[in-house]
Amino acid sequence: MYVEAGEAADAVARALERNAPTLARIAGRLRSHSPLSVTTCARGSSDAAATYAKYLVETLIGAPTSSAAPSVASVYSAPVRPAHRLCLAISQSGRSPDLLRSVQAHKDAGGYVVALVNDTASPLADLADELLAMEAAPERSVAATKSFIASLALLAALLAAWSDRPDLQRGLQALPDALRQAFARDWPEVREMLRPAASAFVLGRGYGLAAAQEAALKLKEACGLHAEAFSSAEVRHGPMALVGPDFPVLAFASSDPAGDDVRAVADEFRGRGARVAVSDVGGLLPASPVRPMLEPIVQIQGFYRLVNALSIARGFDPDAPPHLRKVTTTT
Repeated sequence: MYVEAGEAADAVARALERNAPTLARIAGRLRSHSPLSVTTCARGSSDAAATYAKYLVETLIGAPTSSAAPSVASVYSAPVRPAHRLCLAISQSGRSPDLLRSVQAHKDAGGYVVALVNDTASPLADLADELLAMEAAPERSVAATKSFIASLALLAALLAAWSDRPDLQRGLQALPDALRQAFARDWPEVREMLRPAASAFVLGRGYGLAAAQEAALKLKEACGLHAEAFSSAEVRHGPMALVGPDFPVLAFASSDPAGDDVRAVADEFRGRGARVAVSDVGGLLPASPVRPMLEPIVQIQGFYRLVNALSIARGFDPDAPPHLRKVTTTT
């Protein structure tokens, strides 16, 4: 896991370079035939990437974006109403049967399917109208790391091209170096905060909510730690009642108004005696040349080094979590 996470910067550089013609072609199609809505199809870490896609699409394009429930197709065999929509399918393996049935249902309903896949020989790659290869090379660790980061980078690149944002495209060119700098940083204080924990909250908001969701998933699967991800807005609607003295909270805060809200909630929790760590520029992260909407990608890269060390410190094998397989074949 440590080695593969450390390869993420190179994977991102490859993915951006090799997919450039495809990204331009997809963006041209989307600008000339603007979809009424966007549906994401994903599970696990890829569903956290879909959260990132939702915020990118809705802030840069304005098209309503929602996550498909694969069980609607695989369990209930319910058809999808025909509409002019974009279907974004995200999967490291591209082989989960329920995901494939969901994507097929959207394609049968006239959806334009763009798939982000690491395994380009997978059934999902064959099913797609356009394929964006993550270029992460094989991942042997059960926990996806570099493929997740590559998927976020490709989503940002797609939206940069679709929305014609040269500033975001320039930020993407700086991303590999920012990832290398983030991975070089250790988070020993966060490791010691979480090592004895039985449960924890992970906070984010806006673009950063995806990083919080992925971090909470990794804490569960690699560290045996019951962690739950919340928006800093949503946590106020009940869950914050659990936060008291010594309760551990990890917060992902970007350098924009959404990040300001995350920091405000973190400060409130500190005031209750909670143990709080904030991942932001100038805090756990080095000064970053990337734009706020790209900062979650850098944040999760730094987190991966932490979660590998925390897994070992808690007596787990980060490469082989109990009861899990690399390819999850849900039906």
